[in-house]
Amino acid sequence: METHAPKFFSLFLSIYLFGYFVIFRKWGPKIRPEASSCLISLFHGTPAALLAAAAVLSAENRSLAAANTNFQNLVLDYSAAYFAADLVHLVAFFTGGGDLTFVFHHIATLFVTLTCRHAAAHGAVAVLTLLALAEATSALQNAWALARVRQNDAPFAASVVNVLSVPFYGLYSVVRGLLGPYFVFRMAAFYSGGGADGVIATWVWISWIAVVSMAIAGSVAWVWNLWVEVYRERSRKIEKKTR
Repeated sequence: METHAPKFFSLFLSIYLFGYFVIFRKWGPKIRPEASSCLISLFHGTPAALLAAAAVLSAENRSLAAANTNFQNLVLDYSAAYFAADLVHLVAFFTGGGDLTFVFHHIATLFVTLTCRHAAAHGAVAVLTLLALAEATSALQNAWALARVRQNDAPFAASVVNVLSVPFYGLYSVVRGLLGPYFVFRMAAFYSGGGADGVIATWVWISWIAVVSMAIAGSVAWVWNLWVEVYRERSRKIEKKTR
């Protein structure tokens, strides 16, 4: 099956540019790029989660070593195109610090997606299940992120951040801190037990486990820092009230 990734990449790039030059044209130059990144993430996250789930559930063979179906390859192309487009954004507007974490995350995700799509041509059930889990929090995360970039100059945005922060952090923690590691453990048990022998090269599935584990560790560290911010902010408020 031919790849549709270039077409999807053009789509995401067009949406990004439309957001940057039209939708967010009146926003400050420091926050327009992040807002445009959130926009393409909205077009990827929830649709990708639903498509990934559908591609897995509609497959006759749901083994973690099953050959990729055309539908599954299409979803892999769609997701790879998004991460490639957002990686261009990160490189173009790189500020260091937190951006570096997302650069490594996107490169890792592209590696897993592309090796599943082209090098192995098997294992999409595993990779798309991970994708569905990862993007389950996308809509909430993007709403929170868009509000966060405007919270200093828009009272309504600050209110949205206050309302969404704890629910988003909680859901993200459960998905990335519990469900994700559990499924990676199942993958490791299946592949190390010979479930994909002769189908998926050993170096491929080992690299998947290693890369996804590091990505999960990075995500957990990221949300941990956000929880720390919440704790410190609420501690300051309590301290002010008791004075």
